[in-house]
Amino acid sequence: MELFANGAWLPLAFAALLALAVFIYAVLDGYDIGVGLLMKFATPEERDVMISSIGPFWDANETWLVLAVGLLLIAFPEANGIVLTNLYLPTAIMLIGLTLRGVSFDFRAKAKVAHKAMWDTIFSGGSFLMAASQGYMLASYVLGFAHGIYAKLFCIAVGLCVAAAYGLIGASWLIMKTEGDLQKKAVAWARLCLYGTTAAILLVSIGTPLVSPRVYDRWLVEPALYIMAVLPVTVAVLIGLTFYILNRLPKPKDKGCWKPFALTVGIYLMCLIGLAYSFFPYIVPGRLKIVESASAPESLMVILIGALIVLPFMIGYTIFAYKIFHGKTSELTYN
Repeated sequence: MELFANGAWLPLAFAALLALAVFIYAVLDGYDIGVGLLMKFATPEERDVMISSIGPFWDANETWLVLAVGLLLIAFPEANGIVLTNLYLPTAIMLIGLTLRGVSFDFRAKAKVAHKAMWDTIFSGGSFLMAASQGYMLASYVLGFAHGIYAKLFCIAVGLCVAAAYGLIGASWLIMKTEGDLQKKAVAWARLCLYGTTAAILLVSIGTPLVSPRVYDRWLVEPALYIMAVLPVTVAVLIGLTFYILNRLPKPKDKGCWKPFALTVGIYLMCLIGLAYSFFPYIVPGRLKIVESASAPESLMVILIGALIVLPFMIGYTIFAYKIFHGKTSELTYN
């Protein structure tokens, strides 16, 4: 009862909200970034269908990034200062990618036919910048913002692998939303991207314990070694199932076309739980704890009331939009 009386639970509640916003963003904006990445390998006609598949959703998907950054800034201002100070350059690159995506998405619809391919390339390039920069930021965060050539190489490698992870969920989305030759291509893209996703998981899983004795103790010292083995085993099973299903798609009547997307979401969720377990109770690994960096309880309570008002509307709109635009994507037209 004392925990609730003095507001000590509020920082943990906001950490949970922040994790939720990051997870939903990674899934929802992840697939439309992934679709953008894959457009480079599609025909002009297929690109129109790919854009049509994400058109009703992609602006709303990005609001979860705004929510996550807003929660970090308002609820954990000291942590926000440390994170953005250390990640200033990749954050700037991510914003450049975001701008390029937004501009090219609209301009490709109004450009002359001769210029349309250029805007498609810019959209794909902006998607890559967003995906790779977010992967770089994840790796830098995992390393505790370590400097040096090996740390930079590790961050770049994870950045490329995270781009593959976004490609996986983007390809899985296309398997669910398209038909015919494009769907077959999406299955092939998903198989390739699954290798990169697996590499990203292995890099982070191996690198984190090596640079953090605390994380090493949490995962690899008894009895945690046996208890937490459930998590990596679950990830391995999900990856194996995804490979298995992709090798058997597409099926007659499009049976099971949703499974790769659902399994990829499961992989994302297990990875988030693993990261949360590795670093809790720190919000900045090894430097700043959640409770220490939080705003005053009175401020958090006011913010929480606002968040609890806004969040149901965001979730409700998301569910409504996906219900309205469910089913297979038709050919894109501009009237």
